[in-house]
Amino acid sequence: MTTRIRNRALLDRRVSAEEAAAMIRPGDTVGMSGFTGAGYPKAIPVALAKRIMDASLRGEKFRVGIWTGASTAPELDGALAMVDGVELRLPYQSDPTCRKKINAGDMEYLDIHLSHVGAFVRQGFLGKLDVALVEVTGIREDGALIPASSIGNNKVWLDSAERVILEVNSWQSESLEGVHDVYQGFALPPNRKPIPLVGPADRIGTPYLQCPLEKIVAIVETNAPDRNAPFSAPDEASKRIAGHILEFLGDEVKKGRLPKNLLPLQSGVGNIANAVLFGLEDGPFTDLTAYTEVLQDGMLSLIASGKLRVASATAFSLSPQKVEELNSQMDRYRDSLILRPQEISNHPELIRRLGCLAMNGMIEADIYGNVNSTHVNGTAIMNGIGGSGDFARNAYISFFMTPSTAKKGAVSCIVPMVTHVDHTEHDVHVLVTEQGLADLRGLSPKQRAERVIEKCAHPDYRPALRDYVRRAGTASFGRHTPHLLDEAFAWHRHLLRTGTMKGA
Repeated sequence: MTTRIRNRALLDRRVSAEEAAAMIRPGDTVGMSGFTGAGYPKAIPVALAKRIMDASLRGEKFRVGIWTGASTAPELDGALAMVDGVELRLPYQSDPTCRKKINAGDMEYLDIHLSHVGAFVRQGFLGKLDVALVEVTGIREDGALIPASSIGNNKVWLDSAERVILEVNSWQSESLEGVHDVYQGFALPPNRKPIPLVGPADRIGTPYLQCPLEKIVAIVETNAPDRNAPFSAPDEASKRIAGHILEFLGDEVKKGRLPKNLLPLQSGVGNIANAVLFGLEDGPFTDLTAYTEVLQDGMLSLIASGKLRVASATAFSLSPQKVEELNSQMDRYRDSLILRPQEISNHPELIRRLGCLAMNGMIEADIYGNVNSTHVNGTAIMNGIGGSGDFARNAYISFFMTPSTAKKGAVSCIVPMVTHVDHTEHDVHVLVTEQGLADLRGLSPKQRAERVIEKCAHPDYRPALRDYVRRAGTASFGRHTPHLLDEAFAWHRHLLRTGTMKGA
C-alpha cells in the first residue's frame, strides 16, 4: 500500500479507521467525498457509526453534520443513519434508512441544487466545515492527491475544512491518474472571472487535488470497491420512452434546430435514462458528446461503439460489470473521459453556453408542465433535486421522463396539480411517457394542458383529466391557468384514503 502514498512526509500519519474516526468530534460537520455511489470513504464512516453507537449506549448524544457531493452507499449514509448519528444531511441522498429518518423528522435535510453547494460553503452560508473526509486513489511525491472515481465537492471540502482525513483506496485503478480535470480559478463575487470552457472536451485545470500537508491529520489505507447497484434491463415502457425521444431528436435535426451530432447530452441516473443512452447506440447519430453529472453504462457503451467522442462528468455511476470493464480497459477509454468538480459539471453558465440536452426523471407532472421530482404526496422526500434543476433551467432543450402510471396503474404520474414543484412550467420544455411525447415549447397554459393529456397521460386517466380541464375553464377565478382549488389535490387525497387515484 505504501506505493500509493509516495510522499514520505505523510507516511507517519497512517492510522487505523478507528483511530481516524476518533478524530471526529460530536457536533462536527464533515464534508465527505462521494457521488452516486462512487469515490466515497469506505472504512471511517463505519468506524464512526460504531463510535456513535457506543456513545449512545453510554447515554451520550453524538451526532454530526454530513455534507457530500451527492448520494453515497450503505457504508456511509446507511451506517450513520442507522445509529441516528446525523444531525443534518445535504445536498442529495438515496439511502432507504436515511430517507426514513428524514421523513420521520429524526434527521434534518437540506435539499439543494448541486451547483450551489460549493458557492454556499465558500461564502459561509452553511457555517463552518470542521473535517474533510475524502477518498483518493493515491498521493504523489509532491503531495498532490490523485482523485478517485468521483470528484464531486472534494475540492471545496479540502479548501474549506480545518482538518483533512484521507482514505487511500488501492481498489481504485491507478489508471485513473490523468483522467480528472480540477479547475483552480474559483473566486467569490465580485472577483469572479469567466470560466474558460467552450466544449465538453476542454481541459482547463490540473489532474490533481491540492491540500496543504499540514491540514492532513490522518490517512487510512483501504481496499474496497464502490457499491453501485446493477442497472435493470430496460422494460417495455423505458424502451418506448427512449423511442419517443430519439424520434423527436431526429425530427429536430431535420428541421435544422439541432446539428447532426446533436448537442452535449446530459442524462440523469436511472433505468429510463440509461435506456435512452442504449437507444442512441442503435440510432443514426454519430460524433456525440456528453456534458453531464454521471457517466452511466450506456455512455460507456456509446464510447466503445465509437458513437460518443467524449464524456465530461463528475463521477462514474456504473454497474459492477461496467466498472470491471472500465478498470481493465482504461487505456481504451481514457481519451474520451473527463471527471471534473461538480462546481464545473453542473455550472449553470456552462450548461447554457454549451447548449446541453437535459434528460431527467420525475415523480409526477401536472397538466400545465410543472414537475415534481423529489416528493411523494407533497411531504415525503424521495431522494432530492440533485442536479436536475441545474440542467433543466439552463438546457437548450429540457426533457422530463416517467412512465405514465405507477403502483400497477393505481397512481397517475400526470395529475391536475403536482403536490410539490421542483421545476416550474417555465423550465420544462418536453414531457415524455411511454404514451408519447409532449413538446410544450411555445404553448400557452391551456394549450399545454391539452397536449400533456393527449400525449402523455395514460388512457385510464385521460377522461378525468379532460373533465377537470373543462370544468376548471368555466368555473375557476382566472382562465389563464384554470384550476379548481378545491379539487386540485383530490386525486392525491383519494390515493391516501384508498390506495389508488382511480375513482377520485
